[in-house]
Amino acid sequence: MSSEITKVDLLDFEETFIGEEQLEHKGIEQKKIEDKEYLIKNRFITNSENSNLLDEIKICLRECKKFYFSVAFVNFSGLQLLLDTFKELEDTRVKGNILTSTYLNFTEPKALDRIRKFENIDLKVFVATKELGFHSKAYIFENKDNYKIIIGSSNITQRALKSNIEWNIMVIAKDENKFVKDVLKEYLNLWESTDIIDDEFLAKYEELIKAAKSHEKQKAIQFMDYEKIRPNSMQKRAIQNLKRLREAGEEKALVIASTGTGKTYMSAFDVAECMPDRMLFLVHREEILRSAEATFKKLVKNKNKSTGLLTGTSKDINVDYLFSTVQSMNNNIERFKKEEFDYIIVDEAHHSSSPTYKRVMEYFKPKFLLGMTATPERCDGENIFDLFDNNVVLEVRLHEALKEELVIPFHYFGITDIEGIDLSDVKIDDLSEIAKRLKVNERVDFVIEKMNFYGFDGDKRRCIGFCINIEHAEFMSEQFNARGINSICLTGNDSVKERVKYIKKLECDEDELEVIFTVDIFNEGVDIPSVNTVLMLRPTNSPIVFIQQLGRGLRKHESKEFLTVLDFIGNHNKAFLIAIALNGARYYDKDSLKVAVSKQFGNVPGCTNIQMDRIAQERILEQLNNENFNTMAYLKEEYNEFKILNSGRIPYRLMDYIRFDGSPDPIKFIDKEKTYLAFVAKLEKDDRLKKLLENKDFEKILKELSSKLPIKRIYEYCIIKYLISHESINLEQAKNEIHKYMESVNEESIEHSFRYLNQNYYDVGQTERTVKCVELKENMLYRTNEFTQIIFNKDYRTYIEDVLNYGIVRYEKEFNNENYGVPFFKLYEQYQMIDTALLSNYEKIHSSFRGSGLLTKDKEFFLFIDLHKGEDVKESVNYKDELISSEYFQWQTPNSTSPDSERGKNIIFNKDRDINLHLFIRKYKEIDNKTQPYIYIGKGDVISYEGEKPITVKMKLEHEVPSSLYTEFTEKV
Repeated sequence: MSSEITKVDLLDFEETFIGEEQLEHKGIEQKKIEDKEYLIKNRFITNSENSNLLDEIKICLRECKKFYFSVAFVNFSGLQLLLDTFKELEDTRVKGNILTSTYLNFTEPKALDRIRKFENIDLKVFVATKELGFHSKAYIFENKDNYKIIIGSSNITQRALKSNIEWNIMVIAKDENKFVKDVLKEYLNLWESTDIIDDEFLAKYEELIKAAKSHEKQKAIQFMDYEKIRPNSMQKRAIQNLKRLREAGEEKALVIASTGTGKTYMSAFDVAECMPDRMLFLVHREEILRSAEATFKKLVKNKNKSTGLLTGTSKDINVDYLFSTVQSMNNNIERFKKEEFDYIIVDEAHHSSSPTYKRVMEYFKPKFLLGMTATPERCDGENIFDLFDNNVVLEVRLHEALKEELVIPFHYFGITDIEGIDLSDVKIDDLSEIAKRLKVNERVDFVIEKMNFYGFDGDKRRCIGFCINIEHAEFMSEQFNARGINSICLTGNDSVKERVKYIKKLECDEDELEVIFTVDIFNEGVDIPSVNTVLMLRPTNSPIVFIQQLGRGLRKHESKEFLTVLDFIGNHNKAFLIAIALNGARYYDKDSLKVAVSKQFGNVPGCTNIQMDRIAQERILEQLNNENFNTMAYLKEEYNEFKILNSGRIPYRLMDYIRFDGSPDPIKFIDKEKTYLAFVAKLEKDDRLKKLLENKDFEKILKELSSKLPIKRIYEYCIIKYLISHESINLEQAKNEIHKYMESVNEESIEHSFRYLNQNYYDVGQTERTVKCVELKENMLYRTNEFTQIIFNKDYRTYIEDVLNYGIVRYEKEFNNENYGVPFFKLYEQYQMIDTALLSNYEKIHSSFRGSGLLTKDKEFFLFIDLHKGEDVKESVNYKDELISSEYFQWQTPNSTSPDSERGKNIIFNKDRDINLHLFIRKYKEIDNKTQPYIYIGKGDVISYEGEKPITVKMKLEHEVPSSLYTEFTEKV
């Protein structure tokens, strides 16, 4: 066994093969086989979580002394990802040849023109014919001691380099090798037989491509009516969740999804599924109405349902499916009965608390009400979640939308700002001083230089530039116009009519307007689908604002495949907030951020590419090293920044944090003061909140519920939420409540949760610190008098419900609706040691379920492992416990365990004895004096062992650790 694992450890995707001329001589001596001159190293390269071709090409380019590419297609989407590397080679005078073709008219003239601008690259284009095509994909790198040659299926496009299913082989060999000689000979023959392109060729080719595109567009339009429309992954999930909620008796629900992710289609699919007799679709703006009606017509055209509009000019009030503006419905509401509509859809539901919306929503009594929004934060001071009974059926934020390809990918370039601008001594909220320092002509030239260098996707630049304040935006607009780039400044001072006018000009192909400079009016709620460039011209002071601004260009549009984002990163002391925004995880630690920055955010899905220059990267890493995310000073600053984005209102509820993509994690605030309410009371010096917390029963209940966050099993929270409005609950009722959020329910776990809520598994200290909320009698839970008295107080009840709703909504986001069985563990989720008692239905006192890294319940063994044994993050790794690879783990048992003991045998022969070894690992025990959670990486089977007291075992993991997580565990920054 021991030798078996050693062989596996040594195997990588790299294998060493003997050159084919030697294989003919089977009697060759061993020393010749080992001679490096006769060896070829091969490696298989695919686009996956583990790697992609783009990274491999960049590495090879930076090592080579000359390169030769032969690719059938070059698109600007792929070329842009290589521009910085090509510039580095130009600066170091490394030459290259690129040979591409006109085959299938897929190569873009724009990409060819951009390549020609590099002085170190010679470009030739093979003119393909009907008789002779050109389909090669080869990347040749000439190094000092060898050649690296990548041959396979990938062209220079963003998808081929990053996300498509592509197979490529890298061969590393000496120039004497026959394979190398054959490839070079073929390449040089092609090169010599092809001409270098000139301006005349490029102009003619561009005309050809425009004509071809126009023809293809016409064909697509003609075919559109015959295309079968199917729900995407987001829409399927929403429809399933809506169906389950309705079956459980719920009458309202809310969908939160980024602009452009298909919410209207989702609602139409759901209506087609449940087929109401009459349906009302409410919108805020009239221009959305006709588009929504057209969408529904496509999906219900064979359902014998009529559709119509209710606007200032149309009054189709007798149709089956009515599409109306809120204002028009207000003006005509008396013409309808309260039960007129079975299904009502409220688009842009963040306006639901406005008087016009509320009047309509309070008047009608539909069987089901669905709200849809991309921006739940705009709700005029009232909680949007309460309006839809806190039933969030779907929450699709930026990174998930990118992963599911619901929006277009973005190419982000973090660029170190010019040296002349010093923001190191300016407070991030001193906008006028920052604007004063940013208004520099040299910086304008620098911004334009970078815009020209990186370019944009499409035929016309459509750009939004986000500035620090109005003066800054006006300055940028004036300077761009002075330099011949047609620009305008639009701010909150401009009328809606004026804004609409210039948005239309920006979107018009024939109009010369290229750039709109603004402050914050386009952060959210304004849809300009064709935007292909975003300029971040101000210091990032909030991950929320950063994501909102980024989102302005991510809407799918026929004129673009990707968004170009240029972020000019200065030396202000909050530059690290960019890393928090780009990382995409709401729940992060300092170390994971540092790894993400050092690895250029390789965990970002799809064709999205994030690239920071060296100085910006080092600056952010240094700030992360020096920052402590757990100090009261930092938390206070984070809270106050969030409060500003909450329109200056105090965020009294945890649910306020669900409303923003990029919100801080409020669990950090709870950790500081035991309850979120106590944290707010302390920071705001709020006597009203302090007085509420003087009620010890209320405070104890709030502390107890808050201590469970984030919940890992939804059962308990569902049961308590039900008992707020009911005196008792039985097993069947509990099953129905839990089924609202889970596709299937484990009855044994419901019974366990009843006993857990009855405090059967609490120790003496816990029972003394808590108020018992429920009493278990004959398989039913009853509300206690103490709990009843608390929840009958409206103020107390509001904050208890808030904790419950937040726990449930966050659980849905992190766990979806899957039943993970018993033990109830989700792969790669975070857990504390004591969580395993609850999640494995442990029947004894839960606080006793702890030990020296190994806990057991029947045939379930739980291994809790620190990869770094010291508390200091700089401590060296203990190599007895380590990830050998993404598939194998080495672990050392507790010191008392011998191979002859029953426990030792259970571990060593776990597979034969049906013992499940569950692995929970963490990189560090503490970061900045805060205990870190463990990550569940699944089960493992022992394949070899050695030693005793302790035993060192090697395990094969049931699930390969994803690349991003493996890097995070093993990388030291």
